[in-house]
Amino acid sequence: MQLDIKAILDRIPHRYPMLLVDRVLDMVPSKSIHAIKNVTINEPFFTGHFPQYPVMPGVMILEAMAQAAALFSFVDETGLKASDEELLYYFVGIDGARFRRPVVPGDQLHLKVIAERLSRTICKYQAVALVDDQEVASAKLMCAIRPASPQ
Repeated sequence: MQLDIKAILDRIPHRYPMLLVDRVLDMVPSKSIHAIKNVTINEPFFTGHFPQYPVMPGVMILEAMAQAAALFSFVDETGLKASDEELLYYFVGIDGARFRRPVVPGDQLHLKVIAERLSRTICKYQAVALVDDQEVASAKLMCAIRPASPQ
């Protein structure tokens, strides 16, 4: 299953400048995803990171992987959104994060995420980011599903 930007915006609450997934190339609901982020010089973080040599911050690469994970975690086998709009998906853990080379403007970041465990409250994933088929980052991610409004 593929998703364009409109379908992505329908599925996760992130918006500019925090939306970090541009397209989904392949998705197996509740199992895996292959998404892309086109990295451009217009990204707001490049103004200060670093002006003379723009590099995408590692934390933004991790966030892009988590957003990709959210896209397939809330979609059932029919491709319909399975999440409740009263729920939010929070990033709660990162293990074994590794950064292998800088991501710079002009790169196309391929986000590949596989579910290790999905439940109603906690989800765990193995994620990798690639540019030109070379791994640039990897991590084990953990996300929590919580009510949108505090109780």
